[in-house]
Amino acid sequence: MRTIKYIMQKEFTQIFRQKAMIAMIFAMPIIQLLILANAATFEINKSRITVIDFDNSYHSRELVQSFVASGFFVQTPNCYNTEEAKRWIAADKTDQVLQIPKDFGKKLDLKQNTEIQLLTNAIDGSAAGIITAYAQQVTSLFENKIHIRTNGNNQLEPLKLTEQYWFNPQLNYQTYIVPGLVVLLITIISFFLSGMNIVREKEIGTIDQINVTPIKKHQFIIGKLLPFLIIGLFDMAFGLFIGKLFFDIPFVGSLWIILIFAIVYLILMLGFGLLISTISNTQQQSLFISWFFMVIFILLSGLFTPIESMPEWVKYLNIINPIAYFVDVMRMVLLKGAQFADVFRSFIGLSVIAVAMVVLAVSLYRKTT
Repeated sequence: MRTIKYIMQKEFTQIFRQKAMIAMIFAMPIIQLLILANAATFEINKSRITVIDFDNSYHSRELVQSFVASGFFVQTPNCYNTEEAKRWIAADKTDQVLQIPKDFGKKLDLKQNTEIQLLTNAIDGSAAGIITAYAQQVTSLFENKIHIRTNGNNQLEPLKLTEQYWFNPQLNYQTYIVPGLVVLLITIISFFLSGMNIVREKEIGTIDQINVTPIKKHQFIIGKLLPFLIIGLFDMAFGLFIGKLFFDIPFVGSLWIILIFAIVYLILMLGFGLLISTISNTQQQSLFISWFFMVIFILLSGLFTPIESMPEWVKYLNIINPIAYFVDVMRMVLLKGAQFADVFRSFIGLSVIAVAMVVLAVSLYRKTT
């Protein structure tokens, strides 16, 4: 234990001796969390809509007003032909074009079928789907209103739907994204710093001095791992505090469950980082390998897009994705109040990967002189 203690003292001395390292560990997570929590969102609050009204009747103006009154659409200056509207979409001056044909109002008065056209900028497929869904909802409500007006009150009223949202009643995207961002930030700190740790010793030559000492491999790895484990736990606690203070993230479940998972998760990521550092010869090489795995893990983790919508082979690949485990547990415990029994399978999966990664890091480290 004394040997591990001395290695830890050396690590903390090296860390706090570098001002850039201190800023990376303590300042960067705060800044990144505050910025990303406001920037990383798929919510669409205002959609620009351009109207081509060939009818200019009471009904056509009422339809346009229905779009504006919804609060989701913002009307741009009108266009007078389809080609001009297409140029507006191509130039990103509008998100959607509503084209109302001639005799629109007359056909409605005569109870005849009529059509309108919606042209949507679909360069972002997800946003286009949301915008179109809102537009269809507006036109459906308008159609029901016209139907009741023309057929009298003896007709059935439209079906009324009562909605209830659990776990995030305000549908606040920050409530969903911030717990995942906390996972991302402690991952960056633990993974990249541990990934450059041993290889830095190689570059500056101190690894040779350590190799001639009687320090055992497991003592060396543990001594390297524990300081970053402590720093990672501090960053997680600080990130959760920032999330509560600035974004009012609910803490429904037990923070002890989060702490247990965080320890296992950090051991896993630190072991993975040390493994990369062991097999790398330069910090540049270590950084490249770490970034390669980090991008894949983040994109497949469900942090920004639901895993359920991904292909089946990706779901199987996520069995070995540690970020996917911890992001899911963070959201389940903080937002749903999940108990340990609810996340036990994730704990087992994360623990197995963590043990395998640390054992691999220790076995591949070659203590040579």
